Amino acid sequence: MSSPIRSPGPPHMRSLAKRLDSAATAVYWHIKTKDDLVRLASDAVWHEVELPDLDAAGWRTAATTHATGMHAMLTRHPWLVQAFGSHLLHGPGQALHNDLSLAIYEKAGFAADDADQAAATVLTFVLGSALGPAAQVSLNRRLSKNGADAEQLMADAMTRATQTAMQFPRLRERLGTTAATQYAAAPDNTFAFGLQSLLDGFEAHLTASRASRPE
Repeated sequence: MSSPIRSPGPPHMRSLAKRLDSAATAVYWHIKTKDDLVRLASDAVWHEVELPDLDAAGWRTAATTHATGMHAMLTRHPWLVQAFGSHLLHGPGQALHNDLSLAIYEKAGFAADDADQAAATVLTFVLGSALGPAAQVSLNRRLSKNGADAEQLMADAMTRATQTAMQFPRLRERLGTTAATQYAAAPDNTFAFGLQSLLDGFEAHLTASRASRPE
């Protein structure tokens, strides 16, 4: 008995080919594996991030613009946050922004090694802040499998979480507040607060370092 004829290539290649109005076999001329596809796609979206003008802006303004732009891009493309943990990502788009981050913190006054740490700290914070939307996409996809009602499952879970929160005084006080009822809006405010707190810490560190230098 002959086996059924299958479409060439795995689902992600067939999906890409459909979007490009091409055959999956033609896509393979340019992209050999899913890893290549993810790497190329991830590098392309870095070009959506605004490049601050370091000659026209102070380092804090440039750092805020750059970090906010990265966070917005990662929120638009939640798959990229997940890809950071499962793929080796590299390319000129990402490298351009890595280099810019170092330039921002060198302009602030950090020595080369400290600029590396400052840039890595901000990137880690940006990735962590974008994890919520990425996790929500994955959760909705998983809950919707086999025709399940994702919204109802989420509502049931929130009801149980609320019942649990009622047992703890500080959580109980916050039930019914904006933070609890409009959670989707909270990460943006949290991100801005956290980023400015990080930059405040960097500025305090630089000020203390300058004060300790012998004249």
